[in-house]
Amino acid sequence: MLLSPKISIITVVFNDRDHIERTILSVINQTYKNIEYIIVDGESTDGTFNVISGFDEIAVVISEPDSGLYDAMNKGLQKATGDYVWYLNSGDQVYSRDTVQKMVDGLADLPDIIYGGTMIIDEDQKEIGDRRLKPPDRLSWKSFKQGMVVCHQSIIVKREIAPTYNLKYKISADIDWVIRAAKNAPVIHHSNMVLSKFLEGGLSGNNIKKGLRERFQIMTRFYGFIPTLLRHFLFGIRLTNFYLKHRRI
Repeated sequence: MLLSPKISIITVVFNDRDHIERTILSVINQTYKNIEYIIVDGESTDGTFNVISGFDEIAVVISEPDSGLYDAMNKGLQKATGDYVWYLNSGDQVYSRDTVQKMVDGLADLPDIIYGGTMIIDEDQKEIGDRRLKPPDRLSWKSFKQGMVVCHQSIIVKREIAPTYNLKYKISADIDWVIRAAKNAPVIHHSNMVLSKFLEGGLSGNNIKKGLRERFQIMTRFYGFIPTLLRHFLFGIRLTNFYLKHRRI
């Protein structure tokens, strides 16, 4: 059976003129054409919107103030009309020109979630390597007890089961979102492909602390207090070490 699902790729951006074009080109140059591209710009003031306006291939452009990243992502979801939604934010990219076509060719039917690997890149587009957490061979909502085992940029969810982001969380609403999506997904498909490039960025100490607090609340809600406490302690050590190694001077 020849499958051709419509995929809504959603990019959120604010004042990122230096990176947005690469993200756009990685989407509009896909060999697979049944893609609806949506960009939500938080009313940038650095020329980002001028870059976006130069591409007629973008199906929907929103440029207006928002109350943060996840509010903007919800706006994109509301505009999406595809069978699937895929979040690929400014600076990130679809891995290669034929990634979406190969991913679709690997489907026997239309699963509820498709996921894969992620390549970390630097500002010079050099591939640094795979994420530390590898996608598991089999994914379920319980897999996220171990943390974000699939990068948000490499998980593609049927629109009909995709929840809105909980705006209570400012840093970690993505893990809450993927857990809730996975709980609603009877069929989850491992593409066995690298699906996206993730632009490595600096993390602030304040964001790490706030993100850890939010993750603790989220994971306690889904997995219980004691198991979350133990895992959160170990994760905090790993994340702090990552920050110390990769922070920008």
